[in-house]
Amino acid sequence: MQTLIDILLKDGKIMGAEADAFKSELRSKRITEEESLLAKLPEDVVFSAKSQFYGVPLKKIDEDYAISHDVLSHIPEEAAKLYKFIALAKIDDDTLEVGMVNPQDVRVLDALKFILTSKNLNAKIFLITNKQFEQLFGQYSSLHGEVKQALEALEEDIADIDEMVADQKFDTTEFTADAPISRVVAVIFKHAFEGRASDIHIEPIDKNTRVRFRVDGILHTSLLLPKSIHSAIVSRVKILTNLKIDESRVPQDGRFRSRISGTIIDFRVSTFPTINGEKVVMRLLDPYQGIKPLKELGFVGKGSEIILRNAGKPYGMILITGPTGSGKSTTLQSLLSTVNKEGSNLVSLEDPVEYNIDGVNQSQIRPDLGYNYAVGLRSILRQDPDIVMVGEIRDKETAQLAVHASLTGHVVLTTLHTNDAIGVIPRLIDMGVEPYLIPSAINLVVAQRLVRKLCPDCKYQIPAEGRAKQIIEETIGTMSEGLQRELKKDQYSVSEAKGCGKCMHKGTKGRMAIYEALEITPEMKRIIIEGVTEEKIIKESIRQGMITMKQDGIMKVLEGLTPLEEVLQSTM
Repeated sequence: MQTLIDILLKDGKIMGAEADAFKSELRSKRITEEESLLAKLPEDVVFSAKSQFYGVPLKKIDEDYAISHDVLSHIPEEAAKLYKFIALAKIDDDTLEVGMVNPQDVRVLDALKFILTSKNLNAKIFLITNKQFEQLFGQYSSLHGEVKQALEALEEDIADIDEMVADQKFDTTEFTADAPISRVVAVIFKHAFEGRASDIHIEPIDKNTRVRFRVDGILHTSLLLPKSIHSAIVSRVKILTNLKIDESRVPQDGRFRSRISGTIIDFRVSTFPTINGEKVVMRLLDPYQGIKPLKELGFVGKGSEIILRNAGKPYGMILITGPTGSGKSTTLQSLLSTVNKEGSNLVSLEDPVEYNIDGVNQSQIRPDLGYNYAVGLRSILRQDPDIVMVGEIRDKETAQLAVHASLTGHVVLTTLHTNDAIGVIPRLIDMGVEPYLIPSAINLVVAQRLVRKLCPDCKYQIPAEGRAKQIIEETIGTMSEGLQRELKKDQYSVSEAKGCGKCMHKGTKGRMAIYEALEITPEMKRIIIEGVTEEKIIKESIRQGMITMKQDGIMKVLEGLTPLEEVLQSTM
């Protein structure tokens, strides 16, 4: 019967005098003492032989290998510690990737089967070393572990806090940084920041309080907390934000700043009354993070050249358009930093000021005080500006003032809510802007969406087949002749990602823009003055060779930057 030692000897892992000594010791001892002999060898050598011996693949675990909280929760911490197995990733809806130190132990396999059967899951087993297990097991003590400790300390305080909320008697000393409820909230903030979350949702549901993090545009459940502490958590957030603690009947908004892992983070807070209690949503912003250049945001190729050329003009308006959450403000900030020069006076109106930009005079509008975009824009034009950024055109007055500013020798950067670039001109006309003013006022319209980027560490190429190939061929067929010659092939490749520790096993990491840039050419000016229609604008956009959002997305799919499904979902 072949043993692990036989494999090690055969593979040359034990050689010379050491091999002779092992053979001699094996002859004099019982086979059950083999493990004590193996203990004399490096762990990675032994487990490599175990992988071959048991026919279980050995899992490569990097130092920064991270397991998402959703995946980790499939196996209880106590069971993982006892049996030395741990959930590594979710392969699909009913299959879990499990790392195991002792896959040969029937008792361990039975325990795993019992746990996963109750969750209607199957297991794909990988071999991991003791060292790797200890490294991964430490992740149990992260979010859930820290919250659990804080909750245990909080149990005695829950009744008192609920009574304070009910009686509307509050003393902020009860919510100091060392208080248990403060530690629960601090742990939520910490793990949202470390998990690259853009938003935190704290939601009261039937029997629990659900905490969800939005990462790369997708919401993931991270925690389920006792419903009994929900009011205490909301009160803690309100205290940090200086909101009215005793008002839960109407929505409230505010912001506060906190230091997390050495980084100053701004939190934009919104509370919203529901039938189960107040829901809290917080947007995380790093006010001092560097503004990314347009190229890193996804603006490359011909469209990028058009944007930069128009940004360099001495006057005129550039409009960034798209729905809420499409990255318009980020693009605007990047564009503003591109034109930020020593000899220019740059002034911005924002709601809110999200990122600090050196050299720009940034102003926060306050509608509750009567300081809105229209009022602020009138004041800005008396500040001798060269470049004006207006966070958003929301009404007729702001639209007319922005057009007036661009016609009087200023560069105006702003955003508008439309579905695509060709919808901007009809939208401005609907808002009361005279059609004859638009051609002279606007230089460029950019429409965009955000798509998730494939993780560069675990993505791989596959041939595009079936429906995927058909969509790619149809889209390329709508492009200019030059692009068709450049892109057309007999066989196309697309990329997928299996998920790894560096992307939290999601297969995606970060987001990028897909976009279209429409210039106001002399031909477009004639169309607007003679009588604008969507058909005429589309015809002109084709004539000037505009790359549409879908076309730009397909080009990025062929470059292996984003999945095809992301582009189709964003451009349907």
